[in-house]
Amino acid sequence: MISLPRLYAIADAAFGDPVLLARQLFDGGARLVQVRNKISGAGELLRQVQAILELAPEDCHVVVNDCVDVVLLSGAAGVHLGQSDLPAAKARMILPPHSIIGVSTHNLDQALRCQTEPIDYIAAGPVFKTSTKTDAEPIIGLDGLREICARVKMPVVAIGGITRQNAADVFECGVSSAAVISDLLKFEDVARRTADWLRYNSNVCQSPWTSTS
Repeated sequence: MISLPRLYAIADAAFGDPVLLARQLFDGGARLVQVRNKISGAGELLRQVQAILELAPEDCHVVVNDCVDVVLLSGAAGVHLGQSDLPAAKARMILPPHSIIGVSTHNLDQALRCQTEPIDYIAAGPVFKTSTKTDAEPIIGLDGLREICARVKMPVVAIGGITRQNAADVFECGVSSAAVISDLLKFEDVARRTADWLRYNSNVCQSPWTSTS
């Protein structure tokens, strides 16, 4: 089982160079960063992840979206899988021990099924309307998120439309962490926005990272 930092930052290539974005997220205080690149091929993603790992502070953890092979080749901390990606059980067989594995879920049934999988956390959402996915699933809202947190016995990461202003309502549902993309990356100074985000939510954000998976 793992204890996630409350801010789960995502360096999404749709907003620019993931390497530069990750550097700014680290500088702003993010200590768990997912690298997400739906634009480039696996070779470019591997180069980006390797560069991010070289500049990441020692207490930071880097997770790769979708690509188990990139995690394996780069030595990243883990992978985040979608519903149509490699099954989590297969990923667990391939990756080194103690690798972090998370899975996206979009409703209560999917979340409950994931409890039997060898994973460390589920992501639940979209909680609110999101602009980072053109094919986003229907929103689950705070009520749906609250029900998932009440029924699922593992860490839950909320995702989808989460902002500095609505994060408190999200954490009141019982989530362990909030995944944030546009509310960090759309600003010119990503590092400052990240620091402001953490400061604004200082009562709920940025708990220490530990892992016993």
